[in-house]
Amino acid sequence: MDNTLYPLIVLAFVLGAKHGLDADHLATIDGMTRFNAAAGRLRLARLCGLLFSLGHGAVVCVAAVAAGLLFSQAAVPGWMDAVGAWVSAFFLLLLGALNLHAVFSTPHHEVVRLVGVKGRWLGRLKCAGHPAMVALVGALFALSFDTLSQAALFSASAAHRGGMVYALLPAMFFMLGMMATDAANGWWISHLLKRADATARAASRIMGLTVAVLSLAVAGLGLSRRYLLEAAAWQEGRELALGAAVICIVASAFLLARYWPRRAAAIA
Repeated sequence: MDNTLYPLIVLAFVLGAKHGLDADHLATIDGMTRFNAAAGRLRLARLCGLLFSLGHGAVVCVAAVAAGLLFSQAAVPGWMDAVGAWVSAFFLLLLGALNLHAVFSTPHHEVVRLVGVKGRWLGRLKCAGHPAMVALVGALFALSFDTLSQAALFSASAAHRGGMVYALLPAMFFMLGMMATDAANGWWISHLLKRADATARAASRIMGLTVAVLSLAVAGLGLSRRYLLEAAAWQEGRELALGAAVICIVASAFLLARYWPRRAAAIA
């Protein structure tokens, strides 16, 4: 990345798209979409994912500029990588376990609801019935160590190339990637809510299992990178491919959840 900013921008976009598939994001967008759909605000329900990511991304961009100013003359502290890895691994393991429990404990006649951790701390804010409030929830979600440290590392990597514009670019593409996946999730949930049949129940189980297994897998990859030399060597240089793989797996699960239950019912 010494001679061009393009690889960093592509990496930021892919990581943003992967970040939008975080189980906490999916669970909170799921809850806000359901709340607004039940209240008859169908247009807002479809836009919950997009508005959530706009608020989240705005905070990331502010953090990127602040970090660019802070680290323009200094190195990024070495402890950020270790602490960020442990914080992310802890929440991913917890989210994976909670969503596995949700899938297997939900009665067959009910739709599985994705489980988040951060969303529980927001209380009544999750019942956001106004576009600005939905964006505020997204902004509050960005106030976490893993998100802010990622923005700081991107801006610190780019700031020395040409000032704040280059510090802001990766954060903006991170936000665009996150908007793409969060908006798609909000739209899909609003579409799913129109169905109350076996298709919706089967689709919710497919997505619940996907989120749980991916959370556990990504946590395992992160921890193995730190403590297993062979795993670290294998992952070196494959970060972009691994992020793209996560996106492809979730996209495939969306398609499977949308079409397979309906096809199976037609065959039966």
